[in-house]
Amino acid sequence: MKILTETECRKAMEKGEFDLGEFEGKAAVILTQSWCPQWKAMKNYLPDAEKALPELKILYIEYDLTPFFDIFLDFKENTLNNREIPYVRYYVNGKFSSSSNFVSLDGFLHRLR
Repeated sequence: MKILTETECRKAMEKGEFDLGEFEGKAAVILTQSWCPQWKAMKNYLPDAEKALPELKILYIEYDLTPFFDIFLDFKENTLNNREIPYVRYYVNGKFSSSSNFVSLDGFLHRLR
């Protein structure tokens, strides 16, 4: 798992999408807030997801802990059209494939297979 940098988040806000174009394989981008109980549950099972799909790249941001909280929240809610947390965007070979909010480990893996 890798925490998204401020630069990566700002580029996504500028482009309206996360740039995973050079990435071959499966990826999940998780946008959440640190206090969310559903995020804490997901964070606990994500190591199991990485074991199940070794090629999986997981990127996340707990944007309530960032100095750009307000503008990122606006991007997530109004550009990406999602008002719930955690918000997960799934990518295959760099292209957006689907999204969800909280899901079980099985549901998470199903969206990536």
